[in-house]
Amino acid sequence: MLIPKTRQTGTLIKRYKRFLADIALNDGQELTVHCPNSGSMRGCAEPGSPVIISKSENTNRKYAWTLEMVQKKNIWIGVNTSLTNKIVREALENGIINDFGTIESIRPEIKVSDKSRLDFLVQTKNGPVYIEVKNCSLVEDNVAIFPDAVTARGTKHLKELEQLITPKTQAAVLFCVQRADGSCFRPAHEIDRLYADTLETAQQNGVQILVYRAEVTPESVTITRKIPLCQDWERQEKAV
Repeated sequence: MLIPKTRQTGTLIKRYKRFLADIALNDGQELTVHCPNSGSMRGCAEPGSPVIISKSENTNRKYAWTLEMVQKKNIWIGVNTSLTNKIVREALENGIINDFGTIESIRPEIKVSDKSRLDFLVQTKNGPVYIEVKNCSLVEDNVAIFPDAVTARGTKHLKELEQLITPKTQAAVLFCVQRADGSCFRPAHEIDRLYADTLETAQQNGVQILVYRAEVTPESVTITRKIPLCQDWERQEKAV
């Protein structure tokens, strides 16, 4: 997934009101930019961090520029969660994500209740697969963890996935890690115990947990490989 060509580097001054960030450009100019990330951005929102911003072609936007990436310890972290589903779809279409067999079609934004949608319904030769995608930008002690803030919506999605499973229908939650570090994945029980417990239950009842890492460069974000679940994550949760 290519980042818009019109982009600049700068330095994060602060992120605030969830969807705004102030950026200092290299020439000393300051800009307020759109920050498309509803999470806390824990670990990747420190003032003084190098950033990359892109300019939208939509001239009607109040804030023309978008925060795309933040750099920490020489690692670029993708924080634009509005791109996550596009990144995952590209990887599904290109066969990088190949957990479900031959894919025949991909439908986005599937309504599963009066008030809820899931990200994808993938039709495969082995039957349909419902997929909910989550963006993961938090890594601590070389472990990718999610969520970075309490997510009632995420917990609801897990329960919906679980209810959709039948002998012919699969369901999966797919975590897209938009950074180069993190050797394994676990849920952030210390941040949202309910989500972590619900994820464990969903897995026990047949929801697949998939974790894929993306290569993040100033020009693009591309899923490249699958990473495993941390072998002891369930034991770690019970100890907290």
